[in-house]
Amino acid sequence: MMLFGLIVTISFYVFAKWSYLRTRRTYLSPLITVPLCIITLLAITGISYDTYNGGAKWLSFMLQPATIAFAVPLYKYRSLTKKHALVIIVSVLCGSLTAVLSSTLIAEVFNVNTELIISLVPRSVTTPIAMDISKTIGGVPSITAVFVIITGLLGSLIGPLLIRFLKIESEIARGVLLGTGAHAMGTSKAFEFTAATGTISSLSMILAGILTLCSAPFLIPLFL
Repeated sequence: MMLFGLIVTISFYVFAKWSYLRTRRTYLSPLITVPLCIITLLAITGISYDTYNGGAKWLSFMLQPATIAFAVPLYKYRSLTKKHALVIIVSVLCGSLTAVLSSTLIAEVFNVNTELIISLVPRSVTTPIAMDISKTIGGVPSITAVFVIITGLLGSLIGPLLIRFLKIESEIARGVLLGTGAHAMGTSKAFEFTAATGTISSLSMILAGILTLCSAPFLIPLFL
């Protein structure tokens, strides 16, 4: 049973990826179908989450080296990122501040308790960084992780629709939108457009994490 979670998750992912590539239907994206399949399987079989996570946790551990691996396309497209550095930095800064402030204000409107508000703030940052930020500012990392996943799923689904609706052709604009708004999941979707778009998205995701880490501790006290 030790490798059960690992084998099941990989199997579901391979099948889901195959289905998605054949149909290109958004609702068949592995980001949606794999979690649903796993939840359904555990509910039907009665297998505990701890048993499942005993093997699946190794995939979670790969998040950090996978994030570092984004350095490869960044190096390949270094001339493009240098050329548009100021635009990217300013855009990501605006997006990160908006994410922090909107999270706080929305939570305030719905009278959410302070701990939950703080846990919600880093939702637009990739999971490993978001959990560290949450812990630093007094949130609950496990709750933050849930918000991060929800944000990533919605962003990776809505982002491409928004790009098509607004007819955004710029690789820089597409990359910043997906990377800042939907972190790693958005970056995965960005690479489906072009390698350059994915590269800008990965850079935006990293910058968003740094900017959120630096700004959140100072901004939160102003609104709580």
